[in-house]
Amino acid sequence: MASLILDVAKLGFPWHTADPFLFCVHHDDAYPKGNEAMGPDVPLDGRALGNDFVVKDGFRMYHGEVVPGFPQHPHRGFETVTLVRRGYIDHSDSLGATARFGQGDAQWLTAGRGIVHSEMFPLVRRDADNPVELFQLWLNLPRANKMVEPHFSMLWSQRIPTHEVRDAQGRRSVITLVAGAFAGVTPPPPPPKSWASQPDSDVAIWTLKLEPGARLTLPPAQATSNRTLYFFRGERLTIGGEAFRPGVGVAVRPDAELPLVNGEAEAEVLVLQGRPIGEPVVQYGPFVMNSQEEIATAFRDYQRTQFGGWPFDRDDPVHARAQGRFARHADGRIENADDVAGR
Repeated sequence: MASLILDVAKLGFPWHTADPFLFCVHHDDAYPKGNEAMGPDVPLDGRALGNDFVVKDGFRMYHGEVVPGFPQHPHRGFETVTLVRRGYIDHSDSLGATARFGQGDAQWLTAGRGIVHSEMFPLVRRDADNPVELFQLWLNLPRANKMVEPHFSMLWSQRIPTHEVRDAQGRRSVITLVAGAFAGVTPPPPPPKSWASQPDSDVAIWTLKLEPGARLTLPPAQATSNRTLYFFRGERLTIGGEAFRPGVGVAVRPDAELPLVNGEAEAEVLVLQGRPIGEPVVQYGPFVMNSQEEIATAFRDYQRTQFGGWPFDRDDPVHARAQGRFARHADGRIENADDVAGR
């Protein structure tokens, strides 16, 4: 029988991805108590503030100088999908939209023709540590949709479905579905111009959590899709009959059932899957287009228009400490996460 394993890559920072995905990063930072400004309540001496990607004392400041995170920066030509497992993100953008989301929420942002946004990690607790863990994925847009109007959707944790499977011994696996159905369970729809909205795109974004010793079989995907399993936490996991230690991305045959057998510790896996867009990809920093000429145009457009300008008085805005999870959209519509019913 032919191997189900196509390729194996060590997980770095970021993780290698396959078309239609462009990028995946796992941010996992053990932030301490927050100070008055919602930054770390510890000295920041010795850090390259503004460009701090080195783990020191368990965390990174990234491009933040007071609050960790990513002050205003532009995007064009693709989408970001941000899954926040612990902690919070404060979002602001050039359309005037803002949000605070986290604790299992996800944001799906179609950059399209161009948007500027900030993503800050407010350390809201002053009496306890503020761990932040999230995945950010970049999902490409096809040529036909690279210049659509920007759009973002909030997928509140109450609306992101989970599916529980118990094996013959009763050991549990839980699949959390951000995109792509599993066993008849369907997540909320992606933005309307997303590649994931195409009926044959076969896009799936799942996280798997397997109890010690649990067995789980993933159903086949389309034969033309790419499917990669990122084993990022655990002790040992057998994928398609081959055993792996954590810290690997495993590309597998998409068109066959894929058996998973967990080892002696709880395991967690991110699954990214989708039919390739199959168009030229030219990326320069925050812009992803189909040609060098389009990249040059993106820079000129950004220099000329700032993609609508920045409507806030600081590059790294954060909300009040007591603010709950919410989103204010560009049209003024407000969502309060606590008011959102579950599935």
